[in-house]
Amino acid sequence: MAENEWVSPWWEPPLAGSDAEQLVGALDRLRTTFRYKVDELDADGLNTRIGKSSMTLGGLTKHLAANEDYMFNVKFRGLPMGGPWVENGWRDDNDWEFNSAVDNTPEELYALWDGAVERSRATLAAAIAEGGLDQPADISWPNGQHASLRRLVCDLIEEYGRHTGHADLIREAVDGRVGEDPPREWKPVGAKTS
Repeated sequence: MAENEWVSPWWEPPLAGSDAEQLVGALDRLRTTFRYKVDELDADGLNTRIGKSSMTLGGLTKHLAANEDYMFNVKFRGLPMGGPWVENGWRDDNDWEFNSAVDNTPEELYALWDGAVERSRATLAAAIAEGGLDQPADISWPNGQHASLRRLVCDLIEEYGRHTGHADLIREAVDGRVGEDPPREWKPVGAKTS
């Protein structure tokens, strides 16, 4: 590498990409930052609460995993929630994913999120290749107007932005981990083993 050449970290969005590359890059950067904020924790760390809030890193992880599948399976493709979400408690509890995370092991929570993101990335890449960001999603408003795929990606960016901020605060309370971005060489690990 030349002395003045700077190489972006693997999670950095392009400096000057297409509309699709910028939006997907922004989403993936937030996904990566969120995953860094919740990585390498045991059950106690994932279940830590601060102040009067009932929010936990485990609950956020399960919530965002559900949002990934809901956004690209239900809202975009018009499919029912499948996979790990077939048996759930949303029928009686709108915050089921937040409240039930305490019953999941760290390994289960990391696998839920990692699997949902992998499915979403594959669905989104195929959709962009087949029809671009302007294609209509299955979901429609009461007036019959359909959201575009671009709108759904922007909605998920907003969801991650909000919850990555929550994760920042909770993780700092757990063990002091701070920082806007993960270290350049960081790769997801999973549950704390010791």
